[in-house]
Amino acid sequence: MDKILVLDFGGQYNQLIARRVREQKVFAKIVPYNKITPEDIAAEGYTGVILTGGPNSVYDPESPHFPPKLLELGIPILGICYGCQLLAWMAGGEICSAGNASEYGKAELHAVGSVLFAGIPAKSVCWMSHTDFVKTPPADFAVLGETENCPCAAMGDERRRIYGVQFHPEVTHTEYGRQLLHNFLYTVCGCRGDWTMEDFARKTVERYRRELAGKKVLCALSGGVDSSVAAVLLHKAIGEDLTCVFVDHGLLRKNEAEDVERTFREKLGLKLIRVDARERFLGALRGVTEPERKRKIIGEEFIRVFEAEARKIGHVHALVQGTIYPDVIESGQGDAAVIKSHHNVGGLPDVIDFDEIIEPLRELFKDEVRAVGMELGIPQEMVWRQPFPGPGLAIRVIGEITREKLDVLRDADEIFRQEVAAAGLENAPGQYFAVLTDTRSVGVMGDGRTYGYTLALRAVTTDDFMTADWTRLPYELLAKASGRITGECKNINRVVYDITSKPPATVEWE
Repeated sequence: MDKILVLDFGGQYNQLIARRVREQKVFAKIVPYNKITPEDIAAEGYTGVILTGGPNSVYDPESPHFPPKLLELGIPILGICYGCQLLAWMAGGEICSAGNASEYGKAELHAVGSVLFAGIPAKSVCWMSHTDFVKTPPADFAVLGETENCPCAAMGDERRRIYGVQFHPEVTHTEYGRQLLHNFLYTVCGCRGDWTMEDFARKTVERYRRELAGKKVLCALSGGVDSSVAAVLLHKAIGEDLTCVFVDHGLLRKNEAEDVERTFREKLGLKLIRVDARERFLGALRGVTEPERKRKIIGEEFIRVFEAEARKIGHVHALVQGTIYPDVIESGQGDAAVIKSHHNVGGLPDVIDFDEIIEPLRELFKDEVRAVGMELGIPQEMVWRQPFPGPGLAIRVIGEITREKLDVLRDADEIFRQEVAAAGLENAPGQYFAVLTDTRSVGVMGDGRTYGYTLALRAVTTDDFMTADWTRLPYELLAKASGRITGECKNINRVVYDITSKPPATVEWE
C-alpha cells in the first residue's frame, strides 16, 4: 500500500492535509517533525512526504527544523507554507519577512508549466496565509508560480521531484488545490490509489481474527456511530467471543437507551449487556462544574463499570473502544495541545484491569468511519445517525448536572431534532443539538415574570469534524423550535442560536 508521510510542523490545517490525501485513495499518516528521522522515513518506505505549514519563521533558531538529509532520500517532497520555506532553507535558499506585503486570504496565482500544475489554468485563486516568503529559491529550483505580493508562490526541482507552494492547496478556498495534490500524488509520487475503506475493513477483520483468536473481548458500546462500527468490526472477527456492554449513565437523549438496546439485539444480533449505572454516574458528578473534570470522572467511571462486567464474565483480554482520529488530536496525544479530554482517550485512568485497549478506528476520520460502516452492512440509518459524545448530556449541561436540568434538556433537544426532521433537513447539518446554559434571564409568560434558563441551539456543517461551519438553518425552523421549546419545556424562557464556526469554537460547548 502506498503511504504518504505528513510531517507536522504545527500548522492549523495538518489534519486537513491528511484528509485531502486520503480522499484521493492514498493513505496518509501524520507524524510530528521531531518524532521521526530521515533514516526512519527511508526505512518505512513512504511513497512521498508532505511538509506542513506552521506558525514559526524558519530563520528563528527556536523554530522547528528538519535535517537536510531528507532532500537526499530520493523520495518526492511537497512543502506547504512553512514547509515550502523550510525546504528552501534546507536547500540553501533565502527566506525573509514579507512585511507589509504579507498575504492572508484569497490571492490570484499565476502558474507556469509544470507537472505540479497540470490541468490547472495559468491564473487561478489560491489561499495565502504567511508573513514570510521565499525571496531567492535554492539552486536547481525554478519558480513555478507567483502572486502580486509573493514572487515565489511555488517552486520546484523537477529532477529530484521536490516542490514547495506558499499557499494552502488543502483548503477549499484554493480553487484547484485538489488537482494540485492529485498531480503530486499520482504523477510525481506514482501512487496507485489503493487506500479504500473496503480494503481497510477486510484487513482489520483479518488482523483481529488472527490476533484475538480464543480470547474474550469487551466492547464499550455507546450506540453512537464510532462504537457501533468498532463493535461490528470485532464481531465479524471473533463472533461470540465479543460481548458489548452498553452503559446507561443517565446522560442519554430521550428514549436513547431503549433504542440502542433494541437495535443491537434485534437488528445486529450482537451479544449485549445493558448496565443501569445512572445513580453511580450522577452521584460521581454531583457538584462538579468544570468541563475537564466532568470528562475525566466519566472516563474513569466508564472503565470501572466495564471492569466490573468483565469480572462477571471471567478473564477478559481486551477492551474495544470507538476512538477516532479527531478524539486523539483534541485530547492532546503526542505533541498536540489539549483542547478537551475525550472520555475514551485523555479521560482514561492510569491503571485499568485489561491486558489491552483495542481501537480499530483510531486512525480514521468520521467520514471514513461511516464508509467502513456501510462496507460492513450496518443499516444506513445507524451509520448516518447524529453523532453523540460519550459523556452524553453531561457536556451539554453547562455548570452543575442535576436530574431536573437533564430532563429539561432532553425535552428541548427532542423538540429541536423533531423540527429539523420535519423540515426535511436531518441530513443537512453534520451535527445538531441543544445546550442548556448556566445562564438565567428574566422573561414574561402569561403576564407574569419568569426567571428561566437560556437554551442554546447548535448546528454545524462538516465532513471531518476537525473544522466546521455553523449551519444556516431557515429562520422559520428556528422560530418554530424556539416557540415549542419555550412553550413546552419547563424553566426555559429564552432560546439562542450559536453561529460560531470551528475554529475558534469546538462543536460541543464543553
